Amino acid sequence: MKILVTGAAGFIGFHLSRRYLAMGHEVVGLDNLNDYYSVELKKTRLGMLQDSAAFTFAHLDLADEAGMAKLFRGHGFDLSVNLAAQAGVRYSLVNPKSYINANIVGFLHILEGCRHTGVKHCVFASSSSVYGLNTNMPFSVHNNVDHPISLYAASKKSDELMAHAYSYLYKIPCTGLRFFTVYGPWGRPDMALFLFTKAILAGEPIDVFNHGRMRRDFTYIDDIIEGVVRVSLRIPEPNPAWSGDIPDPASSPAPYRLYNIGNNNTVELEDFIKAIEKALGKPAIRNYLDLQPGDVPATFADVDDLMNDVGFKPSTPITMGIQRFIDWYREYFKA
Repeated sequence: MKILVTGAAGFIGFHLSRRYLAMGHEVVGLDNLNDYYSVELKKTRLGMLQDSAAFTFAHLDLADEAGMAKLFRGHGFDLSVNLAAQAGVRYSLVNPKSYINANIVGFLHILEGCRHTGVKHCVFASSSSVYGLNTNMPFSVHNNVDHPISLYAASKKSDELMAHAYSYLYKIPCTGLRFFTVYGPWGRPDMALFLFTKAILAGEPIDVFNHGRMRRDFTYIDDIIEGVVRVSLRIPEPNPAWSGDIPDPASSPAPYRLYNIGNNNTVELEDFIKAIEKALGKPAIRNYLDLQPGDVPATFADVDDLMNDVGFKPSTPITMGIQRFIDWYREYFKA
């Protein structure tokens, strides 16, 4: 297939592009290489992808309407996987407009591209953040999620709604994937594992929010990629049992589906830190702080639908995943 992967120089996009290339597909990787975090890290990832003759780089911003239309017309994609986004809950408190431009306006241009060029399947990244004030755990895609507590979460919920409208109106098969706290080699420098590792090695304190009383469904990157690949190859179909009297948020009379991709195992932040300390062989200096605005105290993924539909359940334990990240970090940064 010919596959568009947006955010290809990003953490998940890089790993997914490598996987598709290894499977023999042709990949067009889009990225605007913005400076939200290290452009150098993004360029290093990109350079590795460009070693493959089957990879084409498109230096383009999702918000560029004319550029996006030209990209879709020029390639005739079989599959579009949108991983490009303005990420981060906390940054959305500082620069909200960037989330509208990238996550909503940019996603509209992807949907329009799929609509006008007959893309067979539109897959897009959502987030566990959409669960917001929900406390019924594990979080299920069949539960209502109408109470986000950050603009980032609201933008991801908006993507799900926009995709459903296009799926219903234009019969575009769309699948939304709610990722749960992704970590691993080549990860984002603004994420906890990266920040904690860097600070501990430097002998600096780490910020531990909600006084350590946080729980996260940490999901290793390889498990995320396996889930994305399997779901992307399964084109959703209308749910004949769907009823407007008791509407199921995860399916539709349109070719539309939502899935959680999480480890199905919620971990205390303190246990996560202890695993990092053990892998580094060095203790952390903890700076305990209150819960940040926009953060939820816990996440926990119900992955029954993922297991039932594509036969996969993430399972990498944090001890293994953290050790792999630490090994990569030491090698990449000569730490």
